[in-house]
Amino acid sequence: MGISFRHSAGFGKRVEYNIVGKMLMEGLDVYLPLVDDHGVDCVIKKEDGTFIEVQIKARSNEVTDGDAALFSAITHELTDNFYFVFYSERMEKMWILSSEEFLEECFTNKNGKNKGKHVIWFNGNRKDKQTGIKKEYCKKQFEKYIAKDFSRFH
Repeated sequence: MGISFRHSAGFGKRVEYNIVGKMLMEGLDVYLPLVDDHGVDCVIKKEDGTFIEVQIKARSNEVTDGDAALFSAITHELTDNFYFVFYSERMEKMWILSSEEFLEECFTNKNGKNKGKHVIWFNGNRKDKQTGIKKEYCKKQFEKYIAKDFSRFH
């Protein structure tokens, strides 16, 4: 059975609310913009009174095998106090990167319809030697960004 439009269209928003809910449960002061025209899904007021902007990106279980943590066609320029939260439903993993970290780690398309847009691919895909079953895993260089909570924002 294919992905229903209703599921695919709403998946990202459902994950955003889930992640924002977890931030709130950790005691963060989270604000949701009424308009999403700057790629900001939420704003967090830190304990020192400063604010950070957060963009949440999610991949569902339904994506092609091997693409569980592939995030592409991202438009972004270096921005102070800006963070990305990337979430892979299939891998049950979350990565948090600052604007600067993202731009250091991503690939920027040099040509084609997505010229100038960024891509980051947190996972690889390899066969298990015993079972022969392909399994997605977090690439070594991205393990340092795996987050179990939102302590980076406190």
